[in-house]
Amino acid sequence: MMLKAQKVELVENLKKEIKSYKTIGILPIQEVPDRLTQKAKNMLKPDTKIIVARKSLIMRALESNPQLKKLEDHIDSNFALIMSNRSPEELNEIISSNRIKLSAKPNQVSPEDISIESGETTIAPGQAVTDLKTAGIDVQIQKGKVVISKSKVLVAKGTKISVPVSKALKMLDIMPFEAGTQLRAIISEGILYHGLALKVNAEFLTNEISKSFAQACAIASNAGIITEYNVKESISKAYISALGLGLEAKVYEPEIAEKLLAQAVRESMAIDKLPKESTTA
Repeated sequence: MMLKAQKVELVENLKKEIKSYKTIGILPIQEVPDRLTQKAKNMLKPDTKIIVARKSLIMRALESNPQLKKLEDHIDSNFALIMSNRSPEELNEIISSNRIKLSAKPNQVSPEDISIESGETTIAPGQAVTDLKTAGIDVQIQKGKVVISKSKVLVAKGTKISVPVSKALKMLDIMPFEAGTQLRAIISEGILYHGLALKVNAEFLTNEISKSFAQACAIASNAGIITEYNVKESISKAYISALGLGLEAKVYEPEIAEKLLAQAVRESMAIDKLPKESTTA
């Protein structure tokens, strides 16, 4: 437990440090493993610092700067203060990509189908075989090795993971869960960026523009509006429609006449294959 003097020293040091960074943000760490936070610290060195401390102490440090008080609305009970000289976009991209795989715990709900593949394992024979079978996995001992004899979906998406299954997944080194975090809010050069705004990067914009463009082209085509982007498709659709109408109406145009002739040949051959009525003398 920190003494009062230590708390005062921490706040004063934070006030000084904040002034030397151009970007200050809030990083949620609720249910985030300590090793993930430590990994983020190592990835962002040397121009970024992550501070984990009591909310009240960090709030006092932020209150020394009127602009940083805007972050108060984005602070919950479990967060870290991040100070950096990187741009908000770059900082968020690095933090968002910082994810780790986690083993399954009993009663957790599976985010996806969890499958196991047939083949040899590195598990030594013994109690492990019983544990795997208890989890519903078909295993055999072949040449002293534990072998999964049949591939299967062990846990369906949206179902709870049982104690035997979580134990089996850990033995098989299958980690179906991920942990990660992303910036809640950040202030850079006086501008407040919400976490949602930070997701708007080049890739996001490209995908959204492509999606909107495709939707606009579809609407234009359905409405019969011809543009430089759908003219080829529109001509193709009009040609196919005209061809179908011509065949139905038996219009003897060159292209249609050829198809009508082919149709007549098929019908003639079909008639020839019909059983002929027997005649009596």
